[in-house]
Amino acid sequence: MSKVAVVTGGTRGIGAAICEALDKAGYKVAATYAGNDDAAKKFTEKTGIPAFKFDVGSFDACNENIKKISDELGPIDILVNNAGITRDGFLHKTTPKHWHEVVQTNLDSVFNMCRCVIEGMRERGFGRIINISSINGQSGQVGQTNYAAAKAGILGFTKALAQESASKGITVNAIAPGYIETEMVRAVPPEVLAKIVEKIPVKRLGKADEIASMVLFLASDKAAFATGATFSINGGQYFA
Repeated sequence: MSKVAVVTGGTRGIGAAICEALDKAGYKVAATYAGNDDAAKKFTEKTGIPAFKFDVGSFDACNENIKKISDELGPIDILVNNAGITRDGFLHKTTPKHWHEVVQTNLDSVFNMCRCVIEGMRERGFGRIINISSINGQSGQVGQTNYAAAKAGILGFTKALAQESASKGITVNAIAPGYIETEMVRAVPPEVLAKIVEKIPVKRLGKADEIASMVLFLASDKAAFATGATFSINGGQYFA
């Protein structure tokens, strides 16, 4: 029987690549998204992967939709926490609203989704939780105190939950991508993007498929001995 995987923020960018890779590998996949209905429709039409619209920053919404997904596809075996937003700006100009929006979507969502699946995983004696952090959660970044704090928080969360869950057959790992060629990165002004690439030793942006490949490994039985780890995929830009 195919294992069931849920990917938050799964209809665009890295999330879409992860969904497609899992689907091709034989998993039953559900993608979640927050607001872009057109992108979600195109994604489902292209891939056949169902997309569920809800706010992962809301515990009640997560609880309701995890039950819905489980009813439609089966108990959730793999959870990929990929959803994320940015609200960049220097701290002295950051509003409480922009702080809380980023923390809620990027970090609170990880608690919400994990809390909603962890009991079932413990009961069944199996689970794979893969949390998508960021190079900027490891190194920090000017203008991203909110984003860096949330992505760094994911790393501590991952280590703690890994220790709690190891004896129950559940692995919990994090991936910290560097600069990946996505719609968000392509929107960066060309002169700024060129400076970013200059700082990457391999002299190019990463590809979403390269992140998806690591997710596939961590979701598999071959990764059963890997837990509590952070896998940095950044072209050598930062060594944790």
